Amino acid sequence: MKTAEKSHNNNIVRLTYCGMLIGLSAVGAMIKVSGSIAFDSMPGFFAALFLGPAEGAVVAALGHLLTAATSGFTMTLPMHIFLIMDMGLIAYLFGVIYKKRGGIIASIIAIALNGPVSTLIVVPLSIIFRLPFNGLPLFGTLILPLTLASAANVLLALLVFKALNRRKS
Repeated sequence: MKTAEKSHNNNIVRLTYCGMLIGLSAVGAMIKVSGSIAFDSMPGFFAALFLGPAEGAVVAALGHLLTAATSGFTMTLPMHIFLIMDMGLIAYLFGVIYKKRGGIIASIIAIALNGPVSTLIVVPLSIIFRLPFNGLPLFGTLILPLTLASAANVLLALLVFKALNRRKS
């Protein structure tokens, strides 16, 4: 098979994997922890490891979009647009850090970014966007469920990735 054909087939396989993982994000979006916190990001974190950081960013961003849509954009569309970009960036960083520092460091950073850091960033944005529930009460309400859901999503993605790598070997 010629190199161009191999490359084309590889692109089709990668696109197919992305589509399947976005589908899994849709399923995870239906498993809500609280409001728009769900199990949608696990496929995005997995994609960042399995396919690459850019693909992981796309899957994670679309996963949050699906969760926000199925939740009725509880925090307003502008806030969820920010969170969609935030999720994509965090999944991208997870994939990059994993390649450079390994799974433990990448997981700790992704959980911290997706939990406490994102929650802290949302507080001033909630005031700027004049959400009815904003500021420190919003932080207090989101910090625990978001951090726990982040940990579950990140660690499950890492475990599935490691298990698949063991089967390959």
